[in-house]
Amino acid sequence: MSVKVSIQGYEGSFHQQAARMYYGHKVEVIPCNNFREVVKLAENKKEANGGVMAIENSIAGSILPNYNLLQRSSLTIRGELYLQIKQHLLVNPGVQLEDIREVHSHTMALQQCFSFLEKYNWKLVETDDTALSAKLLQQHRSKHVAAIAGKLAADLFGLEILAPNIHTLKNNYTRFLFLEPAGNPVQTEDADKASVNFHTDHTRGSLARVLTMIAEGGINLSKLQSAPIPGSAFKYSFHADMEFEQRGQFEKVMEKIKPNVESLRVFGIYKRGLWK
Repeated sequence: MSVKVSIQGYEGSFHQQAARMYYGHKVEVIPCNNFREVVKLAENKKEANGGVMAIENSIAGSILPNYNLLQRSSLTIRGELYLQIKQHLLVNPGVQLEDIREVHSHTMALQQCFSFLEKYNWKLVETDDTALSAKLLQQHRSKHVAAIAGKLAADLFGLEILAPNIHTLKNNYTRFLFLEPAGNPVQTEDADKASVNFHTDHTRGSLARVLTMIAEGGINLSKLQSAPIPGSAFKYSFHADMEFEQRGQFEKVMEKIKPNVESLRVFGIYKRGLWK
């Protein structure tokens, strides 16, 4: 039985590529228009086994709305993956550079490739999604239009990569989370990372005390992201990614900080993600 997961964007997107790398090529994806739909479907066990969500990028930083969606959801993090974002210039078979008049893609992809694009006098057309641009290019069979998208989109829609790796910054990675319903009893073997959310009483030194406890427990705090608490007057909760050597080490630190916070939720205990 194949795994079915919700993703943001269309088939051929980087979300689908991440899903294939984590679950295998037989994974079935359910394209969604936005991340809110991704979470809603992932929570529904009758519709999907889980969902894939981008959470941060090495260039653009944290995707803050997704942290809020995660916090309001009933999902748990089962794993993560760091995917290198490689953008290619795609065309219909036989099209050459001199044939191109327009290049279509998502605004972020166009910006990522501007150093390459500025060499040519092409009209740049912003679209909703890189993979959708590739799909429409294939459907319209245009000789004068190119698209910017990933290799998976080229493979799925039978397009040629006329110019590979045209992104300006080569060290561009997106971190993807793999989310599943919290009721799933699966426990990750040799887990060495956890994601939690907490907030203190906001008295002087309260956050510093919690961070000191984490450090004294031998845990590496690889990320600390603040987010406003809805309905409060400039009070914040903190999303923390923690890396450790043994699960018991993490659990001991959690027990120690519980009396020092007003709320504490563990989103997931999982294996540290690979860089692909």
